[in-house]
Amino acid sequence: MPAAADPGQLRLLALIERHGSLAATAQALGLTPAAVTQQVARAERDCKVPLVVRGPRGATLTAAGALLAAHGRVIDQQAEEAAARLAALLGRLSLRLRVGAFQAAALHLLPPALTALRHRHPDADLSVVDLPSQWGIDQVTDGVLDLTVIASWETPPDPPPHVAVHPLMVDPMVVVLPDDHPLAEETPDGTPLRLEDLRDESWVTILAGHAAREQFDRAAGAAGFTPRVRFQTASYDVAQALVGTGIGVALVSRLALTRVPGTTHRELVDPRPARRLHAVTLADATLTPLVDVFLGLLRDVAEDITATWTMPR
Repeated sequence: MPAAADPGQLRLLALIERHGSLAATAQALGLTPAAVTQQVARAERDCKVPLVVRGPRGATLTAAGALLAAHGRVIDQQAEEAAARLAALLGRLSLRLRVGAFQAAALHLLPPALTALRHRHPDADLSVVDLPSQWGIDQVTDGVLDLTVIASWETPPDPPPHVAVHPLMVDPMVVVLPDDHPLAEETPDGTPLRLEDLRDESWVTILAGHAAREQFDRAAGAAGFTPRVRFQTASYDVAQALVGTGIGVALVSRLALTRVPGTTHRELVDPRPARRLHAVTLADATLTPLVDVFLGLLRDVAEDITATWTMPR
């Protein structure tokens, strides 16, 4: 029984049938006629039957050769289709950018970077998803998104080996106060407060169990007090709205400041609690070149934002 047909030999026979000579086939393959002759001889030994008839006017196929060449044509067609579809896919990937970010980053970091990207690459295929930081690494790992912006508090991100985490900025916590609070009236804008100055306040905090809340509790403990928590929320926006009613104070990310009417804010003296913002991508983003472009734009925006922040005196 003949051995299983070799795909390369099937394609060779299809080319001989198409070009009508071993010399023309050799030229199409970039080989010498002698090399093609050797391949034909090897195919005939493997198949145990004559496949090519050589004559003064070229080469023709035997019945067995023609049968195998028909399958070779299918292989050629599939190879060409695969190459075309791969080229189309790579073309789409070169324009694709799927981004995810938590709310404050989506509001303040992404818009300037997306605008700049649109100017550079108006044909870019963009999409943006609002997602919690704790989902960011998994979304990139699973191939759902190309880049995510996440925040970490005390523990740095720990991605799998094929995922990269790129530092973007340090986002310090500030105290948000009612604008008629005694400490706001007694301290000029830009004057930092000590966290222990707020030991007797009622607090609006992030929900227990969140990394931001754990950081706050540790900072309060280091300042020598246990905060009196009256309201809890998962949102810095809600926290600031509640402070605006005058019912308490809150520790809020500098990036997330909304300057709600009826509120003001003060920086904290060092050591200040802070969160760190990172961009998450695949370690090898070769197939999606807009990832590196957008990462550079995010870094530029982050640098511009932090340059405007007033540091404690």
